[in-house]
Amino acid sequence: MRFDVLTIFPELFAPHLTHGVTRRAFESRQVDVRLWPLRDFAEDNYRRVDDRPYGGGPGMVMLAEPLERALEAVKADRAEAAPAVIHFSPTGRRMDQALVQLLASGPGAVLLCGRYEGIDQRVLDRHVTQEVSLGDFVLSGGELPALALLDALARLQDGVLGDAQSHQQDSFSDGLLDCPHYSRPEVLPDGREVPAVLMSGHHADIRRWRRERSLALTATRRPDLIEAARAAGLLSKADEAFLAKR
Repeated sequence: MRFDVLTIFPELFAPHLTHGVTRRAFESRQVDVRLWPLRDFAEDNYRRVDDRPYGGGPGMVMLAEPLERALEAVKADRAEAAPAVIHFSPTGRRMDQALVQLLASGPGAVLLCGRYEGIDQRVLDRHVTQEVSLGDFVLSGGELPALALLDALARLQDGVLGDAQSHQQDSFSDGLLDCPHYSRPEVLPDGREVPAVLMSGHHADIRRWRRERSLALTATRRPDLIEAARAAGLLSKADEAFLAKR
């Protein structure tokens, strides 16, 4: 899959694409990321991509014309009739694992990273097919949400994680929050111990403990996810029995 990123700060992406376990997806082109510096599409001597908003007010607005030229160049290079164009905005759909999995099954998209007070609305009206938000807060630009999306997508690619089952056990993959995890030493200097069931070697007991901890954590912190999992038929009779006893 291919993701074309339109940004005025392409240098922000390089460290994230070349470090950590997810770099395997980017180096192999399983997730093919191409950066398009927006200032390259400005035509004045100052390479300006923003100006003051009509109607007055604080801040600057990203200009339509450099963005239009960049988008046309990307679309021509992709040789697709109409690639999806994602704009990162607080007004968009909140990013979640379901959205990541949906995008991971497709050909990719164009990621439009705004800055300043925003992007000329005429560009959004003409080109954007989906708006995505990280949550109910405001960031300085779309680069961080774009990086978050690319990282989440990279984790789902075959061979990227050391264990093929790792992403299948992540939070939200089965509709619930993940269970707690422990490692060496068995006992910390202050006496805190690893739960005995994890040391037992009984795989069925371990699976049950992890499932129950996942259910309990989700019911306490995100009861909305329990209801969604129930509606989607993701809870077993044993799950419901455990929840009923809490």
